[in-house]
Amino acid sequence: MKMQKSMITLSQRFFGIALGITLFACGGQQQGQQAGAPEYAVMTIETSVSKLNNAYPATIKGRQDVEIRPNVSGFITKLCVDEGAVVKKGQTLFVIDPVQYEEAVNVARAAVNVAKANVATAELTAKNKEKLAEKNIISLYELQMANNTLASQKAALAQTEAQLINAEKNLSYTNVTSPSNGVVGKIPFRVGSLVSPSSVTALTTVSDNSEMYVYFSMNEKDILKLTRESNGATQGALNQMPAVELQLVDGSIYNEKGKIETLSGVIDQTTGAASVRATFPNPNGILRSGGSGVILLPEEDDKAIIIPQKATMEIQDKKFVFVVNDSSIVKMTEIKILPVNDGKTYVVTSGLNTGDRIVVEGVGTTVRDGMTVKPITVAEATAKRQQVIAQQSSKH
Repeated sequence: MKMQKSMITLSQRFFGIALGITLFACGGQQQGQQAGAPEYAVMTIETSVSKLNNAYPATIKGRQDVEIRPNVSGFITKLCVDEGAVVKKGQTLFVIDPVQYEEAVNVARAAVNVAKANVATAELTAKNKEKLAEKNIISLYELQMANNTLASQKAALAQTEAQLINAEKNLSYTNVTSPSNGVVGKIPFRVGSLVSPSSVTALTTVSDNSEMYVYFSMNEKDILKLTRESNGATQGALNQMPAVELQLVDGSIYNEKGKIETLSGVIDQTTGAASVRATFPNPNGILRSGGSGVILLPEEDDKAIIIPQKATMEIQDKKFVFVVNDSSIVKMTEIKILPVNDGKTYVVTSGLNTGDRIVVEGVGTTVRDGMTVKPITVAEATAKRQQVIAQQSSKH
């Protein structure tokens, strides 16, 4: 019986030693595998502040673009301004041949003088008839006829005075003036051109460029988001919107910021968007009516997940990253990002959480799904690269 117990105890000891040797060998193998794994820079996901700009193509218009059209017909005899000239309200732009309108004024003035003389004669006749009627020399009928003649002459005088006013207005219209301060646009007509109020083409356009209206369109989704944030009040949404910037056609940013003032209440069924107007000051006249640009509308998120674009790869229009688990094994994971980016980073909307670790180097080239890596920090990877460069430089 004692021999059996001794044999059992000895067997248990041999089994324990063999199990320990096996575990040690496996552990050593895993450590060896990790020690031989390639090093890759890894970053830990944290939230940070995201400041991005939504871009909207825009059209620039003057605060007031007024088409200048003639009120009378005639030949242009003088151009007082040139294209692009800065003009003041009331300044003469064109002169239309005034000769016929000056003659019309003279004729109307003469007619007024004749009518005044007729009124004076009729007044004398009426007064004389009144005295004769008082003495019963003439009948009341003749007196009434004299008074009617006086009234008719006064009406004729009023008519001729109105004609004179109209003739003087037509004469004044031969000097075509600017209705506001602004900048003169294209001038299609020159000296000698025949123009009239019925002309299809305007003489020119005067744009009030002290402030510029910049028009762009926002899609229904963005508008819905804005109105929800302001409890459905459009004006409240406009008041809460931040100042916007204008990117010019040369890529530069206009040095004045604008304010969104109006939002169309109707969504265009063909485009699914509504028109929005932003106002920009234009003290130096840099912006021109008819120009184009891009409105940059900032969007800020203080709890955004931001990752480098180089840490992602794209497969069939989908974005992926390599997440490193606790066993240092990478797993390819799909993520969703905002459509707007700064060209260097992405804002992740789903697929990653704070505390996750992702590979930021070698993505799309050497990193593969399921491989084991040795994670190092971005700073360590940078230091090693600099060390290699320094060693190579010293050899040369």
